[in-house]
Amino acid sequence: MRKTRRRLTKLALALYSLGMGASAGAQQQWPPPGRAGPQRAAPVADTRWKDSFDAFAAADRQQAPAPGGILFVGSSSIRLWDGLERQFQGAPVLKRGFGGSRMLDVAAHADRLVLPYRPRLIVVYAGDNDLAEGRTPQQVLDSFIQFVARVRAALPDTRIAYLSIKPSPLRAALMPQAMQANALIAGYAAATPNLDFIDIYSRMLDAQGRPRTDLYGGDALHLNADGYALWKAAIAPHLALPAVASR
Repeated sequence: MRKTRRRLTKLALALYSLGMGASAGAQQQWPPPGRAGPQRAAPVADTRWKDSFDAFAAADRQQAPAPGGILFVGSSSIRLWDGLERQFQGAPVLKRGFGGSRMLDVAAHADRLVLPYRPRLIVVYAGDNDLAEGRTPQQVLDSFIQFVARVRAALPDTRIAYLSIKPSPLRAALMPQAMQANALIAGYAAATPNLDFIDIYSRMLDAQGRPRTDLYGGDALHLNADGYALWKAAIAPHLALPAVASR
């Protein structure tokens, strides 16, 4: 398993070096010279997510979250994490996952999904659905960059941690695209202050490099309790870091 993780790290740095013109660990201008920045996230009709955002607003009215907490945002893998708010001792956690969402949607709705809560840390899981709908790894990266830019414009000291796209059995055919998207985002995170990349992809592979079926529920897409326990173990060390990390 350690060899698999080392291979993913090397792949991330190699792809970043080739695709972004960056050397490993170096601070880089973003976007690199001669390359256009990401396109602004396309507006998404509010009606698609109306029920989810209405539920968030109702929960906020019932108990307004205190600023400075840890905010989990993203797709159904966040939404379905039962008891997430109580998983991390001593850390106030807020869950704002909306099923079926893409990185594109998380970026488009950052103003209402993130900014009102003024968190010290945002943990993002999105991109899986983008690839399933035919978006490219580069488009997933561009949407994530747009999300980071929007958050940083309003909350410059908020740290952001990206959970890598998972290798699910149902979407095994998309594993090459998931690896590429993860590598691109890992490279971007390595060159961007106060931004973390959390590799859960390699942790969820068996010795043959296939998705571990024991971590998934019956749909072979969403996690079971063991899968979420693995995620918790991967995320926990990042919650203990200072609010503003130096690089």
